[in-house]
Amino acid sequence: MALEITDSSFEDIVLKSDKPVLVDFWAAWCGPCRMVGPIIDEISKDYENKAVVGKVDVDAHQQWAAKYGVRNIPTVLVFNKGELVGRQVGVSPKNVYTEALDALV
Repeated sequence: MALEITDSSFEDIVLKSDKPVLVDFWAAWCGPCRMVGPIIDEISKDYENKAVVGKVDVDAHQQWAAKYGVRNIPTVLVFNKGELVGRQVGVSPKNVYTEALDALV
């Protein structure tokens, strides 16, 4: 399962990570988010020990979604060494997300 990332844990988990980080911004009421969720969980297992994979519930934790301009969900952001290096808005196939991580691991 992907890590649950909150406003208070975002900096430590995402920005201070020494591994690439993939973050899914989602909400429980969002149909497309429910399609992306299982893909993100799969990627979490596939990239265990190689990358950090997490989810931010934008209803409960809005600070970082606002900071990074997440206006539509699902939005998946990729970070490397604390810098935003990739953004994918909407539902995409698994390989779109994994290719972004593969370029960094």
